[in-house]
Amino acid sequence: MEYLARTQPVDNPVHRDAASPSLDDRIDQRISHVLGKTVVPMFNALIEPSSEHRRELIALRAGVQRIERRLQQHHGRLQRLEGPRHWPLARAMASMDAMSGREFEEHVAQLLRRDGCTAVVVRGGHGDRGVDITGRTPDGRHIAVQCKRFTPYVTVTSSHVQKFIGAAKVLYNADVALYVATCTFTRDAMNVAADGGITPVDRSLLAAWSRGTELSALS
Repeated sequence: MEYLARTQPVDNPVHRDAASPSLDDRIDQRISHVLGKTVVPMFNALIEPSSEHRRELIALRAGVQRIERRLQQHHGRLQRLEGPRHWPLARAMASMDAMSGREFEEHVAQLLRRDGCTAVVVRGGHGDRGVDITGRTPDGRHIAVQCKRFTPYVTVTSSHVQKFIGAAKVLYNADVALYVATCTFTRDAMNVAADGGITPVDRSLLAAWSRGTELSALS
């Protein structure tokens, strides 16, 4: 049943409105729908003509109905615990986690434009020489950005940052260099970034930036 629910067509979460249900929520709802509208009626149809296995079928139907109720209760508890204030943030990060590398670069470029940066160009791909986005701050300084859409449990290491320092400072002569990632940075990576004049934008800072907080490095 879960396989059937997960294989139903779903909207692309990247382009979904922030207020719409998350993928996990919709899967739970789909499973609950399958249980309530398909499986339980099937048991009802089997129980009616059956005499030999009637008791077993009734017990199985009761078990399915308990699962359906637990899914609905679980969904309700999550809504109460998270609260409306936290839904947009969680869904925004879930959307970024679902993006492709190129989509994530375009998202970061849009954040730069939103905050008044000009001449913003997405360069990620073959021949980008280690910089995914270039542009200018509102006051005219050169920007170089590296974007990493890593899974949340991965970390950016010092070697990642070291490579970007050379690209941003030497090849692109950047005044402002941002390393934007959907995960955290190791302590060594943070130290290397500070020494090399790189602004690390980790998952928590990226979430705040996406919600409207301006990066101090751009002002």
